[in-house]
Amino acid sequence: MTITLTVSDEVHALVPGFTRVAVEAQGIVNTPSTEATSALLDDAARRLATRLDGRAPHEDPHMIAWRAAYTAFGAKPSRTRNSAEALAKRALSEAGLPRINALVDVYNAISVAHLVPVGGEDADRIQGGMRLLRARGDEEFPTAAGGERVIEHPEPGEVVWCDDAGVTCRRWNWRQGARTRLTEESGSALFLLEVLEPMGAAGAEAAGAELAELVQKVSPGARLTVHPPVTG
Repeated sequence: MTITLTVSDEVHALVPGFTRVAVEAQGIVNTPSTEATSALLDDAARRLATRLDGRAPHEDPHMIAWRAAYTAFGAKPSRTRNSAEALAKRALSEAGLPRINALVDVYNAISVAHLVPVGGEDADRIQGGMRLLRARGDEEFPTAAGGERVIEHPEPGEVVWCDDAGVTCRRWNWRQGARTRLTEESGSALFLLEVLEPMGAAGAEAAGAELAELVQKVSPGARLTVHPPVTG
């Protein structure tokens, strides 16, 4: 199983040099969070603090680039933070990082340690390939509000990930949809690391390799495929 990932010409024009690394995992066994995955999250927060050396996450050069990308498609990055910045802010707070389940903990730890947006999708729930594009505005994004299922729609021109069934993540990597999220029932996964300059392909590859290593430790029977970085 290989899920096709495509990036539209409109997104290329908006943010030249966008790089992605995909890690596919089949035969996974996901569990509730463990002491080991909790320790990974704590270690990631320490690595982040060392990297930032007293700066706020949004002052990191990679996060500055992501804020510029969000501004380019009309989002307000101080209010709508990319996933890595939002996690980093929480990692440095008194509340700390949430514990979700083992595989989500793993990719959140990589996101925080490397300060890079990372997403994890239940590959069996993805319909067709995944596409990064600028939304028309009529696409469906199922989510929840007040405990009830609701359908949102992205704003016209918003950068979104989508499959044949609708939007899987809004505002590039701001909010993942419930339909394809990784749960303890998931049997396969697609992890996606998203990088802008100045981090570059080498940084993306290093983060992807560490992610694959940790997934293998958490789910020893998983069959992993680490795809090389793709720029553009």
